Amino acid sequence: MKILVIGSGGREHAMVWKLAQSEKVEALYAAPGNGGTAGEKKCVNIPVEEGDPASPEGMEGLVQFAAREKIDLTVVGPEAPLAAGIVDRFRAEGLAAAGPDQRAARLESSKVYAKAFMKKYGVRAAESRDFTSVVEALAHARKHFGGQGPAKPLVIKADGLAAGKGVVVAENLRDTEAALRSFMEEKTLGASGASVVLEDFLEGKEVSVLAAVSAVPCDRKGGAENIAGTIVPFISARDHKRRFDGGLGPNTGGMGAIAPAPDFTEACQKDFVTNILSPTLAGIKAEGLDYRGFIFFGLMIRDDVCSLLEYNVRLGDPETQAVLPLMDADFAALCLAIHDGSLGNFPLKWKPGAVCAPVAVAAGYPGDYRKGDPITVNEAALAKTGARLFVAGAQGGAGVASSPGLRTSGGRVLAVSALGSDAGEAREKAYRSLEAVGFEGMDYRRDIGREN
Repeated sequence: MKILVIGSGGREHAMVWKLAQSEKVEALYAAPGNGGTAGEKKCVNIPVEEGDPASPEGMEGLVQFAAREKIDLTVVGPEAPLAAGIVDRFRAEGLAAAGPDQRAARLESSKVYAKAFMKKYGVRAAESRDFTSVVEALAHARKHFGGQGPAKPLVIKADGLAAGKGVVVAENLRDTEAALRSFMEEKTLGASGASVVLEDFLEGKEVSVLAAVSAVPCDRKGGAENIAGTIVPFISARDHKRRFDGGLGPNTGGMGAIAPAPDFTEACQKDFVTNILSPTLAGIKAEGLDYRGFIFFGLMIRDDVCSLLEYNVRLGDPETQAVLPLMDADFAALCLAIHDGSLGNFPLKWKPGAVCAPVAVAAGYPGDYRKGDPITVNEAALAKTGARLFVAGAQGGAGVASSPGLRTSGGRVLAVSALGSDAGEAREKAYRSLEAVGFEGMDYRRDIGREN
């Protein structure tokens, strides 16, 4: 079979790598892909009109490509094309695509919709209110910070997609006002900040749970219980979002991940299923959402109790680079099961051990960063650790195995994913592997997978 993967980041490189292992897969195409996908077996990068799969021109070009090349299944990686309705466009032409349609993608593309969904279906989450008026939002913030005793921080979330820049944890009224005026008056996030959610701050440790979803609307005469639907969770993971060691500095797209999260206990898992996963599936069914793809549960855990921070309607990045190497199953077959509705019978298994995947970034990231620096890879040294290198922001060459010509093109340049018998061995191998990679100004956190 032929599979098209849409996206250009480290997540998509990991997906292509895992799909290529399937005997079912004859050919893979990455649109637009990157310097890593270009070097994967069975895979060819293809350009995207306007360079953007979320644009009307980009979507139309990809639909035509899939029809012309007789693509059996398209798997969508990033959120922007999903929010723009790329799955709807593919299915309108009779083309199979793994991902939620535009209506279901609102669980990520609209924080207001997602919070209303959580409340309606009893998904445990922080208390919140949404606002379209900066005056009313500021009044709520003043009340929050003006009470007796010290107030907890207030979490400000822009309603729409904001490329990781739409969430601010404000410690005081001054910071809250600055964020609200930035989002709602100065329009620094465009239309995404026109409305906001103000949410109570939750304490604990963050955990990510990725999952496969297959929910297909059918005959609704019998009610939501007669609508097919399955969510199958993956092993847990933890992303480290702050730029510097010890959880310090600005938030980023993710400085590395470990899987499984060592403190996501059996009690946590049970609580997650009961209070977050099951009501989420019930809500998807009750809303009649066509959701055939992946979902990301961003959790805060404390004393084995889980609360939902956010939904993403796709696999996480860099969590995917830590989770997929532990998957002991045919990823292509899983994607097909998601699409055809047989997910409930899919034999999903996991390898023992742990994976640590620190991310190497360009100088200046997450601010203005360098681009165009050549990347060197010592293949022999990398092979000794058994680690896998996943490219995120690099282009040129023919992939990592032929690194001459490969140059940095993004802030998060690459990740190394190392498997160990436990978290400690995985970390040791991962950081030893990073010594085999180099580019000018390269930096990374030294504490991925540690308790912080």
